[in-house]
Amino acid sequence: MVKVSFNKALAIKDPKKESLILGVQDPEAAVLVRPPSKVWCWCFCLGLALVLSGVVVGGAYLYKYYVLEMQDIVDDRADEMKDAHTSLQLKDQVFVCGLKYFEEDYEFDEEVEVEAPLLLIEENVSFFEDDEVELIKVPVPEFAEGDPAGILHDFTMKLTAYLDLNLDRCYIINLNTSIVMLPRDFQEFLANIKAGMYLPQTYLVREEMMITEMLDSTSDLGYYINNLCKDKDTYRLQRRETILGMQKREALNCHKIRHFENKFVVETLICEP
Repeated sequence: MVKVSFNKALAIKDPKKESLILGVQDPEAAVLVRPPSKVWCWCFCLGLALVLSGVVVGGAYLYKYYVLEMQDIVDDRADEMKDAHTSLQLKDQVFVCGLKYFEEDYEFDEEVEVEAPLLLIEENVSFFEDDEVELIKVPVPEFAEGDPAGILHDFTMKLTAYLDLNLDRCYIINLNTSIVMLPRDFQEFLANIKAGMYLPQTYLVREEMMITEMLDSTSDLGYYINNLCKDKDTYRLQRRETILGMQKREALNCHKIRHFENKFVVETLICEP
């Protein structure tokens, strides 16, 4: 009888060692690897979209608030330079001048020498030579003798318009060429004043005008007068006589405008009947 026996070392193999021999890791020590989650992919895409949108919005912000604002600043600066150039051109055509004058309203005693006060009047004058028009702007006087006004002499229409700024009224009368200098001559006179080539003392002439009627429209009085008096109560005037010095007048409701449009100062009284 034959006895068969097996070597335990050969009969039972260590699975760990076998796995090592075959190059397979220990199943107990293996790490479970799962495919990437779809939620994570969506989060990544959403974050990327937010970053890109932030870049787009930031770029638009920079473009709007820096590029466009810089362009607006450049444009505004260009407009300011243009306006400044225009104002300089306009200023070259405007004269800001003044005259000193005696009112000559005083009675003097032959035995007592009295020095009459010397008054000052200032105004701005603009010339439109091609149309033979001159515009006088009388500011608020330092003294109470007169209202601020705009006075326009149109030598083509042969009319004068007075705009009383206190009353916001216009008055129209025929141009008095015996008092009002021609635009070219008056401009030369003002240039001489600015250069100091005028007599330091002049005199005052008074003229009195009466309101005769109210005008319905100023459209037929020429472009400049219509532009000055449009949408304002406008009245026609009739000139009385030019009065030298102070004379007694009947009690009338009158408004006074002092200005100069010649080598003397004119006080224009506009009275209501």
